[in-house]
Amino acid sequence: MQIIGQPNQLTALLGIQYPIIQAGMIWASGWKLASAVSNAGGLGIIGAGSMYPDVLREHIRQCKAATLNPFAVNIPLLYPDLDQLIQIIIEEKVPIVFTSAGNPKTYTGLFKSHGIKVVHVVSSSKFALKAQEAGCDAVVAEGFEAGGHNGREETTTLVLIPAVRKKITIPLIAAGGIATGQQMYAAIALGADGVQVGSRFVCTPEASSHIHFKEAVVAAGEGDTQLSLKKLVPVRLLKNEFFQQVADAEKRGADEAELSHLLGRARAKKGMFEGDLKEGELEIGQVAALIHEIKPAADIVAEMIADYNACADRMPKL
Repeated sequence: MQIIGQPNQLTALLGIQYPIIQAGMIWASGWKLASAVSNAGGLGIIGAGSMYPDVLREHIRQCKAATLNPFAVNIPLLYPDLDQLIQIIIEEKVPIVFTSAGNPKTYTGLFKSHGIKVVHVVSSSKFALKAQEAGCDAVVAEGFEAGGHNGREETTTLVLIPAVRKKITIPLIAAGGIATGQQMYAAIALGADGVQVGSRFVCTPEASSHIHFKEAVVAAGEGDTQLSLKKLVPVRLLKNEFFQQVADAEKRGADEAELSHLLGRARAKKGMFEGDLKEGELEIGQVAALIHEIKPAADIVAEMIADYNACADRMPKL
């Protein structure tokens, strides 16, 4: 298998050195994290899902000042202020946009008319094909293991990546349960051109998430996350008091209205950004069980590359 650092179709498309994409996570991925990952040779992403338009513009400008390398903005297509966010991205000449949670046909043409590359996040081969047909330049196929909002199909990354690879010809980025170079090697062996990493980059000094949340992720073990709120938008959460309230409500058959009331407003901000580990919504992936320390983003990229190359060197000898 190819040693990482040599160009492939994904790194050539995005103009990056390594096929490591930092996920655009709400309350975690501002300009400091995005620029750190981009400076390390990956692709940093500003997560616009938790930003007002003026805040996004400031983060884009700060990121431009902090790195000369490509970076991207992630936009969940179900969020408010969408038209304003899109206009800011166009005005600020962001080179790459990752879209999610919506129809890729809606805005892909607009972005591409301004020279912006578009990558769409999907949870099935069916939607990967639709993204390709919509003109997207690449797709992120995100497995059931991922943190945050998740697909209803509950397909694991190990199954999803080869299924998507058979359906599309554009570059494929694997996501969900990936935090190490060994996992990246496995994803590429399955047909991916690169990986998107979320949870591992939460536990960095550059991530804007609260230190209490980062410490809770480091302390998490196997089975400490679970997919929840399936009647609304499925989301993988770290188990805490809020999670248990939701689980109890779901067990007794609560409807969407009751679950929406329980969720309330700004629950994710309370947990991940403000550090309320009891009543906050703590979105993180299963791979939290493999994260044991907080370390700089550049060190994570370097470690993943070293571990990947060690796998690439060892496997032919087995």
